[in-house]
Amino acid sequence: MKNIRNFCIIAHIDHGKSTLADRMLQTTKTINDRDFKDQLLDNMDLERERGITIKSHAIQMDHEFEGQLYKLNLIDTPGHVDFSYEVSRSIAACEGALLIVDASQGIEAQTISNLYLALDHDLVIIPVLNKMDLPGAMPEEVADQIVDLIGCDHDDIIPASGKTGYGVDAILEAIVKRIPAPKGDPEAPLEALIFDSVYNPFRGVIAYFRVMNGEIRSNERVKFMNTRHEYDADEVGVLKLAQVPKPVISAGDVGYIISGIKDAREVKVGDTITHVKRPVKQAIQGFENVKPMVFAGIYPVETDDFEELRTAMEKLQLNDASLTYEPESSAALGFGFRCGFLGMLHMEIVQERLEREFNMTVINTVPNVSYHAFTTKGEMVIVNNPSDLPGPNVLDYIEEPFIVAQIITKSEFIGAVMSLCLDKRGIVKNQVYLTTDRVEMTFEMPLAEIVFDFYDRLKTISRGYASFDYHPSDYRHSDLVRLDIMLNGDPVDALSALIHRVNSYNFGKRICEKLRQLIPRQQFDIAIQAGIGSKVIARETVKALRKDVTAKCYGGDITRKRKLLEKQKKGKKRMRQIGNVEVPQQAFMAVLKLDD
Repeated sequence: MKNIRNFCIIAHIDHGKSTLADRMLQTTKTINDRDFKDQLLDNMDLERERGITIKSHAIQMDHEFEGQLYKLNLIDTPGHVDFSYEVSRSIAACEGALLIVDASQGIEAQTISNLYLALDHDLVIIPVLNKMDLPGAMPEEVADQIVDLIGCDHDDIIPASGKTGYGVDAILEAIVKRIPAPKGDPEAPLEALIFDSVYNPFRGVIAYFRVMNGEIRSNERVKFMNTRHEYDADEVGVLKLAQVPKPVISAGDVGYIISGIKDAREVKVGDTITHVKRPVKQAIQGFENVKPMVFAGIYPVETDDFEELRTAMEKLQLNDASLTYEPESSAALGFGFRCGFLGMLHMEIVQERLEREFNMTVINTVPNVSYHAFTTKGEMVIVNNPSDLPGPNVLDYIEEPFIVAQIITKSEFIGAVMSLCLDKRGIVKNQVYLTTDRVEMTFEMPLAEIVFDFYDRLKTISRGYASFDYHPSDYRHSDLVRLDIMLNGDPVDALSALIHRVNSYNFGKRICEKLRQLIPRQQFDIAIQAGIGSKVIARETVKALRKDVTAKCYGGDITRKRKLLEKQKKGKKRMRQIGNVEVPQQAFMAVLKLDD
């Protein structure tokens, strides 16, 4: 065990951790030049294109140092805020972390939140200043930021460049020297933490774990403590570039287990594996079921494709256990699914994967969050869809989820960022200058307000210089109303939204104006109304296409023209009773981009 080192990498999106991981794999000869490709650990096309890590990965490297062979287990983590629970479990499986900071950009909000997670677990932090080869690098300034943040010495910071390979040997040396070897008792009952799982179509779900105590052998009977399922360990092994089967994995090491599990929901990240015959007394602390934060309806464009969409969702859930869905139907869109996502990025990724991997073109409805509605009898109803809201006669009050948001930006954008957050019903909690021109601002704000277009607007007003991170705090009493959109008196349930009473008039007016531009003109007038309960608060009309019926009248009495116009009016009225309005797909997306 004294020659094992388990570590993870903490970095903001685009600070170069995948590139640095590539260099470490090449330096330790884990991969030969023939098999090498950039962003080796990111095996999804989507990850490569966007330059983000969506799924965490693990790989074992052998590194010789001062005549001894060390096993280095790298547990890669996603950098985005949506996947923070996965990050926390990966951190729990390590003894040390590389803190990678871009020398040209400095410290960002997500780096800080993941760093706090690592410090909570008492990890040894090795700070690395990456991208030193860039002409815009500011090593002295950024090094000062790191020293202020974690209180290390300037000499502890390792300058490096993932692109050129500079500093990689120094990083590997620091991992061996600074990170402690894992503690654990190989003779104790088996206790292993699951930090990730992947789905293989031939072998079922493969769980990745770190053994805390004891050892696990192939063909032993094991039990997953939180789900209470028992399995045979058909194969255990270590994670090199491919999976390498081994007869036994001992305390302190990282490996995988294949036991023929067909359903991804049976393997939960953070669960504890133990033996059936000699179980451990209690599971490893910190396990929680991942709760979706954002809900949206996903519907097929053609209603006949519903069964295909169901199959696609089932297959997608095999790869992504944090996606939840249940069937629902909408009067406007037919049959579809109400899905729960970890956040907005997760929602985008699911939609894109449906289009790429399954050729499914889908319509997303307005995303919303989960509310707690309390009735006059004191019962609590969880509302994931505006149509689930109890009627005004039985509804007592509603609570909505709040978050604590951290925004780091340049000091010149403080005013713009603050006014954006106050517009979104935010409460300013704190403001700290990290350096003379970089500020960390802390806000409390409703989750519903950041679901729409908050991130895009933040990037726009700060010219891309603001970074944003949040974590959920609690539920609070709020004055919310259900806003319904009606076309010719018929409510379009896919466009209804729960919104704060103060913003409802403005929001309803803007939606009606937007729909007036998007809905094509018919042979009859279309009334677009926004209403709260029975009260209409905004209205727009799409005028009918009309033919000039008086063109053939020349001269003569006005009553002849009036008679023809009245005849036309009656025809339009009759047509309106039998005509129905098609809502184009852009209309559902328009709600998300009201400020354009």
